[in-house]
Amino acid sequence: MNDDQVRTFFATLAQANPEPVTELEFSTVFQLLAAVLLSAQATDVGVNKATRRLFHEHGTPQRMLALGVEGLEPYIRTIGLYRTKARNLIATCALLIERHGGQVPRDLEALQALPGVGRKTANVVLNVAFGVPTFAVDTHVFRVANRTGLAPGRTPAEVEAGLERRVPAPYRLHAHHWLILHGRYVCMARRPLCERCSVAGCCDHVIGQGAAG
Repeated sequence: MNDDQVRTFFATLAQANPEPVTELEFSTVFQLLAAVLLSAQATDVGVNKATRRLFHEHGTPQRMLALGVEGLEPYIRTIGLYRTKARNLIATCALLIERHGGQVPRDLEALQALPGVGRKTANVVLNVAFGVPTFAVDTHVFRVANRTGLAPGRTPAEVEAGLERRVPAPYRLHAHHWLILHGRYVCMARRPLCERCSVAGCCDHVIGQGAAG
């Protein structure tokens, strides 16, 4: 994908969805952090089903910490790896209260210091909650970036660095959401819907198939 194609790629996605948003449900920055932490190796739909009641009844670090691990587990039992996530989320609540006055820090390193919060989760929180133009590389972003030729890389870190270099300034804030949604609903893992893809004309995978045919 050359630079002109990159601009066309994002301009097309932006025209179709000017203000993309996460599909996770939350009302506060803390709830966003908790939802993203819980979403690892799980679907947003599954996380939302679990967190609606949890956030309604225990939607602050203080109230969630009061639950403890054993109290939290029944709320999130339907989510994969729920035991590990419960331990991490309760430990994160404790650190938020102890180190940050119960507030979610607006700092990559401070976020990554929280249990269960990796770079992807931290980047999502910075982007969605604080409007920082970060690139959170999940499985969808990784696949789309590689398949299309937008930002090929062998690791999420390489893909993130490629996106940092290649995404034009006007599209940086929303880029990772466009890529997630495109990967979730069009550029899917097993059978990408190339025949319905609005950006197929920019895609190395589609163009390569045409050249091969």
